[in-house]
Amino acid sequence: MEDALIIGASGGIGAAVAQELDRRGVAVTGLSRRADGFDVTDRASVDQHLAALDGPFDLIFIAVGILAPESAGPEKALTAIEAENMAQVMAVNAIGPALILRHVPRLLAKDRPAVVATLSARVGSIGDNNIGGWHSYRASKAALNQIIRGAAIELGRSHKQAACVALHPGTVETPFTADYAGRHKTMPAADAALHLLDVIAGLTPAQNGQFFDYAGKEVPW
Repeated sequence: MEDALIIGASGGIGAAVAQELDRRGVAVTGLSRRADGFDVTDRASVDQHLAALDGPFDLIFIAVGILAPESAGPEKALTAIEAENMAQVMAVNAIGPALILRHVPRLLAKDRPAVVATLSARVGSIGDNNIGGWHSYRASKAALNQIIRGAAIELGRSHKQAACVALHPGTVETPFTADYAGRHKTMPAADAALHLLDVIAGLTPAQNGQFFDYAGKEVPW
C-alpha cells in the first residue's frame, strides 16, 4: 500500500488509522470537518473537497459518524424517537458516506489491489439485533450497510481487484463512545487501528461487499 485517503481523519479511529499508516510509510491524505471544513452532510462540501484530489488511492477509509445529535442521546424506546434527531443521524451516518462513495470510482486505484473500508457498527446488523433500542443509530448503520453492499457490486464491475467492505471496529475508547460504553469491553483507538488494518491487509476481491468485525469475523447483515 502506497497511498491512503482517510475521511474523518481527526476522529478517534480515523486519526489512529492515519497515524499507523504514516508510521508504516504510507502517504496519507486526510480530510475532516475539524481540520478542513469537510462537511459530510453538505454535498457541495463533499464534492469540492473530493474533486480537488487526484488519487489513485490504494485505500479509502471512511470514518465518519455520530451516535446521536449533541443535544440528544440514543433512543432507549420507540417513544423517544424524534424525527429531527433521526434525520440528523441518517444524514451523517448513511447519506454522508453515500455522497463520498459517489467519488470513489474515480479516486480508487484500478490497476492493482485496492480497498474501500467504511466504519459501520455491529448494532447496524438486523440479524444480530436481539435487544432493540438505539433506533436511529441502528437504522442509519443498516442503511449504510446496504449502501456499501450496492457500491461494492458497482465497483466490482469496474475495479476488478478491489474490495469494498463495512467494518465494525469494536467499542473503542474515544469521545464518541465515552458516555455509552457502559459495561462493554473497550480498546484504545491505537489498538483498534491495528486490528482494522490487519483485516484490511487480508482482504481480496472475494470479500468484496461483505461486513467484518475487527477480528476479521463476518458479521450478519
